[in-house]
Amino acid sequence: MGLPLEGVRVLEFCHTVMGPSAGVLLADLGCDVIKIEPADGADRTRRLPGFASGFFYAFNRNKRAIGVDLKSAEGRAIVHRLAQTADIVIENYAPATMKKLGVSYEDLSAINPRLIYCSLKGYLSGPYENRAALDEVVQFQAGLAYMTGPPGKPLRAGASVVDIMGGMFGVIGIQAALREREVTGKGQLIKSALFESAAFLMVQHLAGEAVTGQETPPFPARRGAWAVYEPFMCKDGEQIFLGITSDGQWKRFCAKFGLSSWIDDPAMESNELRTQKRDVIIPAVADIVARYDLAEMSRLAEEIEISFAPVARPKHLRDDPHLNAGGHMLEIEFPNGPSRVPGLPLEMGNHKFGVRRQAPEPSQHTREVLLEAGYAPGDIDLLAANGVIVCGDEA
Repeated sequence: MGLPLEGVRVLEFCHTVMGPSAGVLLADLGCDVIKIEPADGADRTRRLPGFASGFFYAFNRNKRAIGVDLKSAEGRAIVHRLAQTADIVIENYAPATMKKLGVSYEDLSAINPRLIYCSLKGYLSGPYENRAALDEVVQFQAGLAYMTGPPGKPLRAGASVVDIMGGMFGVIGIQAALREREVTGKGQLIKSALFESAAFLMVQHLAGEAVTGQETPPFPARRGAWAVYEPFMCKDGEQIFLGITSDGQWKRFCAKFGLSSWIDDPAMESNELRTQKRDVIIPAVADIVARYDLAEMSRLAEEIEISFAPVARPKHLRDDPHLNAGGHMLEIEFPNGPSRVPGLPLEMGNHKFGVRRQAPEPSQHTREVLLEAGYAPGDIDLLAANGVIVCGDEA
């Protein structure tokens, strides 16, 4: 079978993480994603240093790339021509940028009324909508950084969770719009935003405050909902997270590790009561865990069917036996050679969501895409000579 969204064409005007993450989800699902980069230097994400140096390769597999000068009339004409046969546009430029370039929703939907146009921004409609925003900015603004760090020390999450979630919400909207288009025959404008995505993560805390009448403290200082739900140090200096969340898990743990008197203790017969005994329970569990190295403690935890996890680092995922056995790791080409990264976290029938194309070189597919759009080879040569486009084979 072909992939679920095979035959759907996407024009992507995106950079950094939020937009490209939406694009890679659509690409992995089978869309023909054409990444439109500036002719004067390609997507700047390619040049980011430090922890961001891998962003481009992480979020741009399975796409084609073309280089077009959108500030020129000829460049806009190219995009308008491509829009005639496109199904979806995604963009995450600053507010009003697409309008200035002549490729806004109003511009392109006038050419193709079936076009689904997804704008990925910092904020949805309202007083903040024209503000610039970043993942880390809205983590602080929505309370996520406050909840992540210890009291008085707000801390961003350890990945671009809001960027990626905003991209995911964009894809959810796109899929819904594709279904609606089957009924109406028309496309529509969709917006997804960082701030509202981060705010959505705070629902659980706002709900908790509504129930308890108390302000939710940061996670490191929270009142736990379960008696045992935290990392412990093993004999070999490694850490393991244990979550004992049900009465059955509690009884199995106690029986296994010589705490049988606690099984019948009325003061510990339910999780709600056990949370009031954490000052006794946690040191006892810590003492037990300290007798075993990580591998042995993991084996025992699995044997008695309690929730556990080694406190891993990102690098450990490359050789994770479960991810690799399940085919959820992808071989990606990086400047320094190939490496494995997690793929689309989805199982769907017999589909395999793998790598059909590595992340494209700058403007790698300009000539190919324009030939498909009906441009004559000589016209492409002239556009390249005039700086309207960049062809990867000549960049």
